[in-house]
Amino acid sequence: MNCLRHLSRFLAIAAVIGTATSCGDVVRNGRAPSYLVIDSLGGIRGAVTTLTATSTLISDVITNVTSPLPCSTDAPCPTIFGDSGQAVMHIAMKDPGTAAAPSAATEVNAITITRYRVDYIRADGRNTPGVDVPYGFDGATTVTVTTGATTFGFQLVRVVAKEEAPLVQLRISNSFITAIARVTFYGHDQAGNEVTATGTIQIDFGNYGDF
Repeated sequence: MNCLRHLSRFLAIAAVIGTATSCGDVVRNGRAPSYLVIDSLGGIRGAVTTLTATSTLISDVITNVTSPLPCSTDAPCPTIFGDSGQAVMHIAMKDPGTAAAPSAATEVNAITITRYRVDYIRADGRNTPGVDVPYGFDGATTVTVTTGATTFGFQLVRVVAKEEAPLVQLRISNSFITAIARVTFYGHDQAGNEVTATGTIQIDFGNYGDF
């Protein structure tokens, strides 16, 4: 009898733990019925005139500008430019419905992104900010994503990052740093449910030839 009571108590505790774990997963995954899909994440090199995003960003740590005056070909002005990012996203429903009756998103399912976080890592595991990679940072943006493709820009590499280690050392060396930028977007649907989505893009830092 005692064994049965202990067994029953163990099964009850296990059930509670299982339920709590399940609820925790739901909380981590978010309560919003819709979610963000990142179609693409690109980078735009600073100082370029064409705003075409590329899947790998070539980030120049310093650029010799020849105009306007007093900058010239004979006396270029060393200038630092930040690099931009470009994201293309849309939303989808967690419950897709059925083939005969697919779920349709409404205005309340649209997701408004209000901020983002950029962190840099390296494939070799040397990830100390300010030593191996630039410092991560938080940025702000406001864009509402719907079922259609939504394109928006954000800051991917700050100017100040190119004035700090380890990027500042690249100005006078022939070496390069390849990093992966991990960008996490934070937002909420129109009912206030929080939503996040994360994408990555490769960045090759160095002192490249100027345009």
